[in-house]
Amino acid sequence: MFGLRQLFYPWGFLLQIVALVHFARRRPEGYWLYVILFGGFVGASAYIVVEVLPDAGLLRGVFQGFGRRSRIQALELQIIDNPSAGNYEELGELCLEQKQFAKARDAFDKAIAARSDSPHAFYNRAKCYLGQGDFAGAIPDLEYVVRIDGKFDYYRAASLLADAYARTGQLERAAPYFAEATQFSTTPETLYNYANFLRLQNRRDEAREWTQKLLAKKRTLPRYMQRVERPWFRKGKTLLKELSVA
Repeated sequence: MFGLRQLFYPWGFLLQIVALVHFARRRPEGYWLYVILFGGFVGASAYIVVEVLPDAGLLRGVFQGFGRRSRIQALELQIIDNPSAGNYEELGELCLEQKQFAKARDAFDKAIAARSDSPHAFYNRAKCYLGQGDFAGAIPDLEYVVRIDGKFDYYRAASLLADAYARTGQLERAAPYFAEATQFSTTPETLYNYANFLRLQNRRDEAREWTQKLLAKKRTLPRYMQRVERPWFRKGKTLLKELSVA
């Protein structure tokens, strides 16, 4: 036993630290925390194999980020000589992917000022507002996009408009858009937003039913998509707990 302890020391502690850092950032199922803390070297190793290594596929987004930053710098220089709507729109899209919402919104403002016939620019500007938590600000752009094409982005634009209405207290205006979006879209984002809309209407039983649909969807998704959509499943669990309180 002493020999095995010497073999695993200090690697067991290092693996536990790596596992705990990953757990804090990615927030997988709660039982993994006990596996890591009490399982020692074996528990941390199991966590890394099951949860950390599959996440390596998501790291390509990190490397793509380096390319996006280089392209952003190149576009900023290019815009000095050619401040075209296309250049501003591409700059906005890259900044939006980097979650630089204020900078992206400014770029879309200029793209729309130069050419106001691109629904993609309005849609992406709305997502900048949403990223900043400004639901009221996003509504005019989303209304414009949905008016042009109700199916835009596979009904996500309609779903986001409905959610923005709901979060600004316009529940009656949200209802028809949610009715259409939930008929054709079953993304975790749409399911969560609709369940939250039902909660705001005090339709708790229906809200609980749709939240359970959201959590059940996790079992039907590939592992990779489960990881991508994890924030919505986490929100769903929190919402279900709120709905369970009498």
